[in-house]
Amino acid sequence: MTKKRIFITGGAGFIGSNSAEYFARKDWKVTIFDNFSRNGSVENAKFLKSLKRNIKIVKGDIRRDRRLLDKEIARTDAVLHLAAQVAVTTSITNPREDFEINALGTFNVLESIRNSKNRPPIIYSSTNKVYGATENLRVKSIKRKYKYVDYPFGINENFPLDFHSPYGCSKGAADQYVRDYARIYGLKTAVFRQSCIYGPRQFGVEDQGWLAWFIIAIVTHKPITIYGDGKQVRDVLYIDDLVRAYELAFSNNQALKGEIFNVGGGNEYTVSVWSEFGLILEDYFGKNIDVKLSDWRPGDQKIYVSDIRKIGKMLGWSPMISPKVGVEKLCNWVVENKGLFGK
Repeated sequence: MTKKRIFITGGAGFIGSNSAEYFARKDWKVTIFDNFSRNGSVENAKFLKSLKRNIKIVKGDIRRDRRLLDKEIARTDAVLHLAAQVAVTTSITNPREDFEINALGTFNVLESIRNSKNRPPIIYSSTNKVYGATENLRVKSIKRKYKYVDYPFGINENFPLDFHSPYGCSKGAADQYVRDYARIYGLKTAVFRQSCIYGPRQFGVEDQGWLAWFIIAIVTHKPITIYGDGKQVRDVLYIDDLVRAYELAFSNNQALKGEIFNVGGGNEYTVSVWSEFGLILEDYFGKNIDVKLSDWRPGDQKIYVSDIRKIGKMLGWSPMISPKVGVEKLCNWVVENKGLFGK
């Protein structure tokens, strides 16, 4: 039997390296495509090489290396498109680069697929930021967190789009291109609008990957700033649960007909940014953790929770790793790999 082949853009990133490991262990032939500009990508590539699995590493840039994209996509069975500029703050300081990576880069990947003979299916890693700040939703404050008044299951895929930042615009434009290439050109596509993904090999920084960043800051004795009151709520999803959803989507023809999925921990796996998450960390590290409070950042949502009923119904998927268990796994990884964060 011929092994299935998967091509992962941004494959040396946090989600990419975990996806590459997962599919390689499932006996797929994996090719990762990365320009190695992100912090931690070189270390993640070294890890993938150490697995001694069927993983090929190709250095390339989705903005510029069209011929290389064409060549690799022409000989794969599935495309997992993860390469991206991922921080709202960076998009504000350099909106052109943000656009070129997220919007133009995705367009290039889609064109390579459209012009190939094999036309492999693509899953695109989008973001909950396409829904904007959700400022008009009614929210109530309870003891340690915020809660929706009118959305008991969270935000579903029919919620109005409101991009709200250069990052939201570039990811949202790509999100809609992927959807439309299914409608207009018949490509097999699925869009995952992902919430807070966390797990090992996540080199979090203050403006992106906040769960990992807080843990890294504690271990490396760096100050932690909480923007807002710390009661902001996010549904969090451990990386293993996300990658399992990718695999299920690739094997489901209905899911690949231009479908959109909100993917996160859902209503069962929510955590407030500090008033709950901080307690989990203090319990793990066995000490009080000092933080500094600062003003709310523009566009920051008091609460975002994904309604995951659609992906549950279509793919039979639900998250399995609770925040307490997942955060402990991430803490263990950071502590065991403290030397990676000293630079």
